[in-house]
Amino acid sequence: MYKKALSLTALACLVSLSNATLATGLPEAVETKREMIVTSHPLATDVGARILKRGGTAVDAMVAAQAVLGLVEPQSSGLGGGAFVVLYDAHNRELKTFDARETAPAAATEDRFAFLDFGLAWQSGLSVGVPGVPRLLEELHDEYGYLPLKKVLRPARRLATNGFELDQRTSDQVAFLLSLNPSCEIRVFFRDPTSFEYFANPDCTAKPAGTLIQNPEYAETLRVLAKEGADGFYEGEIAQNIVTAVQTDLVIPGDLTLEDLENYVVIEREPVCGEYKEHAICGMGAPSSGGLAVGQMLGILDNFSIEGEPLDVDNVHLFTQSGRLAFADRNLYVADPDFVTIPSKGMLDEHYLANRALLITDTDLGVVEAGVPPGTFDPFSPDSRAKNTGTSHISIVDRYGNALSMTTSIESPFGNGVMVNGFLLNNQLTDFSFQATDANGLPIANRVEGGKRPRSSMSPTIVFDPNHRVKMVTGSPGGSGIIGYTAQSIFNVLGFGLDPQQAINIPHYMNKNGVTEIELPITGVTLDYDPAALAQALKEKGHSDPNVPVEQRIVLINAQTSGLGTIVIERNKRGKRVKKLVGGADARRGGKVGGK
Repeated sequence: MYKKALSLTALACLVSLSNATLATGLPEAVETKREMIVTSHPLATDVGARILKRGGTAVDAMVAAQAVLGLVEPQSSGLGGGAFVVLYDAHNRELKTFDARETAPAAATEDRFAFLDFGLAWQSGLSVGVPGVPRLLEELHDEYGYLPLKKVLRPARRLATNGFELDQRTSDQVAFLLSLNPSCEIRVFFRDPTSFEYFANPDCTAKPAGTLIQNPEYAETLRVLAKEGADGFYEGEIAQNIVTAVQTDLVIPGDLTLEDLENYVVIEREPVCGEYKEHAICGMGAPSSGGLAVGQMLGILDNFSIEGEPLDVDNVHLFTQSGRLAFADRNLYVADPDFVTIPSKGMLDEHYLANRALLITDTDLGVVEAGVPPGTFDPFSPDSRAKNTGTSHISIVDRYGNALSMTTSIESPFGNGVMVNGFLLNNQLTDFSFQATDANGLPIANRVEGGKRPRSSMSPTIVFDPNHRVKMVTGSPGGSGIIGYTAQSIFNVLGFGLDPQQAINIPHYMNKNGVTEIELPITGVTLDYDPAALAQALKEKGHSDPNVPVEQRIVLINAQTSGLGTIVIERNKRGKRVKKLVGGADARRGGKVGGK
């Protein structure tokens, strides 16, 4: 394959990544012998690890962990949301991907959000799509579970009944949203009396961290799922309560119906796989843009000789340029494949990516246009909007050799803010373009249509070594930043030889075909470095607009709330047996590794 080495510049921002530096005050990798789970919440990790210890499969552990996350981290995911799963079935040696993305109601039209700003659309009945998580949990457990569903859901039911302590992150997010309201009496955020009572005090302050939270309604919903399966959610009382809540929303009523719920299906789709350093990088295809964009970024990077350390300015520059090119294609081509024709294979074509890589020089590209990959596609206008921030991630490897990567979401923090039967509804439909066409009347692929699934950035990923064995399981929450976070976790492990935790500890950097962003370091969480020096070095290379003088260029230094969960499988010298599992959890969200 064509290789092109970037020249070093005098302003290279070198940061030493010696083992001593990495170990000082920063989280360290966890090693286990036969099974591992990583989630963004300790309670979910502990429950999943217990299920694995009892002989449960990766799917058993995922169902148990997701049920807990929906309770203890309700701002990020839950039964009222959707998810994507990438699953390696060791018994059949098959990789499968499952699309449990929410769908728009049948009555939805292209002008759904045309005259609304994001905030009003978010906090309304119009934003709610048909949830996919309950059907996903049932179908995967029926096919790949070992322990009885009742047993798998029992830990979450007990937590909901007996109570758990509210954590600081949830309390802080509640407080922030409450502060956006005009007054305590006039509320847009937590306008729903049920969710307000659950998360807030009567004086409109957030319940403090450490408050004992009980949710008997959630426990009852889990009991129904264990007894009746997903039909107990998509039909009957729970379904009627969802429809009523949407259609009587206090801001703007929605049009979700019982028929929309009854007609929901989980779709098994073809995985999308790219290549980086002779490893197959496999993820979720459309309507997720994650698998394609991560694959494109790493496929472009595979055309360059990578030297030095992750935070060297040349490596940061190269990574951001690959992001520009991938996001340009993502914004133009990716939407629900049941509604549009997407050149998925062409977007990951080796020769196409090599030609895209030729565009990269020592100077920032500035905003780039999409390429023309081989294959058939529809003529569309780009949609550069990117939301999807109320998200969580689970990575699992079980004793049987199965591997699972799941990213799960209710879109924005606390979804649309309305609580039904103990869980929050999503606002996933705001991931659609708010405009159906551009100024010239050209349609946008990700426009709203009835029954359609909105584009996502979720990037659950499984990496295979050159001998087709699972090498790495990774993924992250974080809105459109998910793509960069996930790609960087692989870049750091395969490109620089870091272990999973070291890879996560590296400060983030990315470009989504706009302004280059670099992460503000966090003491005890990320590797320390000088972001101002790196920003200045990037400006000297043209970031983020080479057409203006250096002093007018902008590089954002900001907080980047990833929640990476990464597992690497190390094998013996012959490569046949697993030597150990090495895991890393993102301390930015208080993640935890568990297993034995």
